Amino acid sequence: MTTPNPKPNTQRRYLPSNAVLRSFECAARHESFTLAAEELHLTQSAVSRQVKELEDIIGTALFRRVGRRVVLTSAGRNFVKELSVDLENIRQTVMRAISAGATGAVIRVATLPAFASRWLIPRLSGFLDQHGEIEINFATKLEPFDMNREHFDLAIHFGTQDWPGTDMALLCSETMVAVAAPDFKAQHGIVSGADLLHVPLLQLETRPNIWQDYFDRIGSKAETTRTGKYFDQFTLLIAGAVASLGAALLPTYLIERELADGSLVLLDQMTVTTGNNYYLVTPENTENAHVALFTSWMKQCVNID
Repeated sequence: MTTPNPKPNTQRRYLPSNAVLRSFECAARHESFTLAAEELHLTQSAVSRQVKELEDIIGTALFRRVGRRVVLTSAGRNFVKELSVDLENIRQTVMRAISAGATGAVIRVATLPAFASRWLIPRLSGFLDQHGEIEINFATKLEPFDMNREHFDLAIHFGTQDWPGTDMALLCSETMVAVAAPDFKAQHGIVSGADLLHVPLLQLETRPNIWQDYFDRIGSKAETTRTGKYFDQFTLLIAGAVASLGAALLPTYLIERELADGSLVLLDQMTVTTGNNYYLVTPENTENAHVALFTSWMKQCVNID
């Protein structure tokens, strides 16, 4: 014997309205009914009632009072973490529809900031000239995430093929060169790569062994230390090199502008290829004609470069 489905009005009783969810999310973000009311242009009592309605539906307290303040309970923290993603997905769905307009063609891309600002975006007009009907929205993501849950069509990933639940296609490897500002090179009398053993070296947190790899390649037996100024982003490392803070090992594709205008110069012709690669990542077993056009264009750019 099968159990009949609940009546529609019974189902609706367990689904809070968007207004109720928005009030809770705002109150949770501020941990204040007063600040939530100000943001939402409601009264404090209205926010309090909506939170209470949500607690009745869920069947547990989402806030507790501490003196005159409210703080999230453990259940409240867990719920708002999931809810925030869901509300952001709704916002992104609306934004995608607005961006797509009548064509309905929009791609949401998660990318690394330096790769996007230094390589991808300067070339993007070439793609848009060919496919002006496709809108592309970018967001910064540094680590793998659930692409289906966060509604991304494509991600640019640097590392290894270690992203579960996705399909990964190789875009390119990473080739790095030693560079410095012209004044820095002149000040330290740098003639060859061996001279870099005696000058300040700029370090990148995510490539801690790259200088040792470089000196191994040029045949130096000296072990380099990891001392020096550390940076957590390529954009900061580039700025440090341009400012004559030290010599840097940088991917060629990120410093095209600086090499062209002379604010950075090559210190020798040696290159170092890291063990990681750039990948084009899409949700597993999905086909998207617009994404296919975009990734094909990116691969062509890599081959041309």
